[in-house]
Amino acid sequence: MKSFLRTPFGSALLGGAVVAAFFAIAISAGWIDSKTTTTTAIPAPLTAPVADKESEDSSTVNQIYSHDGPGVAFIESTEAPEETSSPLNPFEEGESRGGGIATGSGFLIDNDGHILTNNHVVEGATKVEVRLGSSDTSHEAEVVGADPATDVALLKVDVPAGQQHPLSLGNSAKVQVGDPVVAIGNPFGLDRTVTAGIVSALQRQIQAPNGFSISHVIQTDAAINPGNSGGPLIDSEGRVIGINSQIQTGGGNDGNVGIGFAVPINTAREVAEQIEQNGEVKHAFLGINGGSVTPAVAKALKLPVDKGVLINEVVKDGPADKAGVEGGDTEATIEGAKVTLGGDIITEVDGKPINSMEDVINSVNSAQPGDKMELTLLRGHDEEKTVTVTLGVRPKSAE
Repeated sequence: MKSFLRTPFGSALLGGAVVAAFFAIAISAGWIDSKTTTTTAIPAPLTAPVADKESEDSSTVNQIYSHDGPGVAFIESTEAPEETSSPLNPFEEGESRGGGIATGSGFLIDNDGHILTNNHVVEGATKVEVRLGSSDTSHEAEVVGADPATDVALLKVDVPAGQQHPLSLGNSAKVQVGDPVVAIGNPFGLDRTVTAGIVSALQRQIQAPNGFSISHVIQTDAAINPGNSGGPLIDSEGRVIGINSQIQTGGGNDGNVGIGFAVPINTAREVAEQIEQNGEVKHAFLGINGGSVTPAVAKALKLPVDKGVLINEVVKDGPADKAGVEGGDTEATIEGAKVTLGGDIITEVDGKPINSMEDVINSVNSAQPGDKMELTLLRGHDEEKTVTVTLGVRPKSAE
């Protein structure tokens, strides 16, 4: 029952801010990003491949640092004081919010001066300045666009070609657990700090600044601390596979405990391309709130199936609502948490069995607004029906 009512992640610390990375039963999993995390049809790299290596297979940490370090950015964002913090933005903390100067990291991705970083590093900034590599020269940066739903922002700086050292972008779909990785960034303002570790896990989910979920996240034990936000997570061949974004902490510790999370570079690449082409990023929207059905949940709630997604609420006039999907109508309190019972149970999406909310999240993540999604539903104890939902455009926040 506990796995149905709350997340196993607990509290988390962003690479530059404290967050509450929780996945309760009412997680807005149907409001998930569109196609920003697809693992197919990877576009051609935006930069040249890493060269000058002693080995074709891997490089030492020193070699990666020497080659990629000049392309890592130290970012300072000037912010106007905020009287109150938004409840939808758990990414605020002393280092980077409340006015003054926010610090973070980023990295150059091409010879046109484009830099990738986290949205929360530059969100609300009135001025953004960038220093590349070990240079003491600051360049004012333009925020080309940002996507709070994936916590990705695209900047642009005017830097002479000879001073640009763009990093190569890898393919995060090919990353495997146990792969060695290197993180370069500016933890606590200590510029060009390098740490090393491995890929600890894949397919994690973390909460974005606007309350939605980011999928296919890479977990690493490379040390990431406040100020590392937006910096590159690099593989053994010197290619960026993710943007360091959050860490999980415990016991009141605000520093690294060996659990860091990076937004996959495939997601960031597609977001950057949408920003450049359209000036904005649109995500698919299903419009449900629900929770995973497990054997324990099914037994406790006397459900007819022991896997799937129990829909608690359907967003009024949303895509699922228009397709005839029904939410619950009976409120109950289980282990101190309020749930709504009696709603449809999603058992299949496009003919594929659904085992958990994560399956629904991934299905919507791989779609675009306007795509049609077929849901197989169980209503009551014996009525099975299939509905076709035309996915909409996700709202700007989860509330």
